[in-house]
Amino acid sequence: MRTRFAPSPTGFMHIGGLRTALFCYLLARKMDGTFILRIEDTDQTRFVEGASERIYSALKDAGITYDEGPDVGGDYGPYIQSERKDIYLKYAKELIDAGKAYRCYCTKEELEERVKSGNEFDVNPYDRKCLGAAGREGAPYVVRQLIPEGRTSYFDEVFGEISVENAEMDDQVLIKSDGMPTYNFANVIDDHLMKITHIMRGNEFLSTTPKHKMLYEAFGWDVPTYVHLPLILSPDGGKLSKRKGDAFFEDFVEKGYLPQALVNFIALLGFAPPDNREIFTLDELVEVFGIEGISKSPSTFDTAKLKWMNGEYLKAMDAAEFAPLAVPYITKGVQRTDVNVDAIAAMVKDRIGLLDEIPAMLDFIDDLPEYDIELFNNKKNTVETAKDMLTKLLPEIEGYGSEWTTAALSDFIGTFAENNGVKKPMVLWPVRCALSGKEASPGAVELLGVFSKAECVSRIKKALGKLE
Repeated sequence: MRTRFAPSPTGFMHIGGLRTALFCYLLARKMDGTFILRIEDTDQTRFVEGASERIYSALKDAGITYDEGPDVGGDYGPYIQSERKDIYLKYAKELIDAGKAYRCYCTKEELEERVKSGNEFDVNPYDRKCLGAAGREGAPYVVRQLIPEGRTSYFDEVFGEISVENAEMDDQVLIKSDGMPTYNFANVIDDHLMKITHIMRGNEFLSTTPKHKMLYEAFGWDVPTYVHLPLILSPDGGKLSKRKGDAFFEDFVEKGYLPQALVNFIALLGFAPPDNREIFTLDELVEVFGIEGISKSPSTFDTAKLKWMNGEYLKAMDAAEFAPLAVPYITKGVQRTDVNVDAIAAMVKDRIGLLDEIPAMLDFIDDLPEYDIELFNNKKNTVETAKDMLTKLLPEIEGYGSEWTTAALSDFIGTFAENNGVKKPMVLWPVRCALSGKEASPGAVELLGVFSKAECVSRIKKALGKLE
């Protein structure tokens, strides 16, 4: 079993591309096979500087490792198609010599003129003007595949039997006038030379696969197993797009989604595990993955579900693991330095779906917002009971000398409530309101642990001033 991920370096890592890489990786690992990374950069007009490095970085963040390639400093580097140019020219010449491909000298202007005169190349096959004609000495040319008569069929593991009339396909270009191979040609040559057994890719390639099969047959090579993956649609039913913010892996990471949550979520886009589980580690995905679980129906990229899943991953983290991830987002929302950042991290951990939500939750920490005393009223508390509790509590806090941690402060509040003959919530409600100035906020004990004793005293005094 040998699979490969063969992206073009044209920008950031698309969600669909990452799913393809993930499925190829999972299948190879499940079958104790080999997973290869190949950068298909033969179309230099679409090449984007730095795009290859983004591919490497995204795969690394996702935990997807590849197994072989050119030796780079004692480690494997990916295969790079543009570095293999001579290989493709050799195989193109073989096809020409066998009468299964030919040189075409038609210029771009000549082709455009024939389109104007009624030969619609985007519908009908190329008119083969150069087939069998004498070449133009010294003139640039492309190499075209000679499509035979008849019908071409192949079996896809997801979509079943696919059959196409050869007359519907044009004589595609294999080698461009600059000597570089086209995607379709280099793709087939490399898959054969790298002994790829299973080709997994998006179903947009269903229509071009017959041409690929013809090339395998023209060389007398074994045809690999095809596994085309279903579309991933945006929530509105259209394509994923950068404009909608749902196209690229890096964009989601920047928003505060965890790479491991993204990988888990993407794995379930078009694949149904054998049970109803939804949370998987990468190793667990390897165990449950199989081609038989891939659906042919399009999948919807449900951002609400992704956010839920990301939240589950955050909740499952321990404090030491979560805090370093949260701190950069905490410092976006909090400028003051006299607060307990670790306590803030613990406070928000189970309340968020993604890290980028943290700053908005902390708007009351730098500056206590203005609020009305009606804030202290609820079903079991009134302005009067709030004033009574805070009046009694203030000197106790001012004289508090024990460890200033949430655990110790929780015990302190419990003891205070017991000593004053009230239930703990009767104390917690006015304290929470006084410290946050908000209708909805984290709990009182959590807030006590975030602020210094001096700040807690200051905010309670301000509340009492309002309650006079």
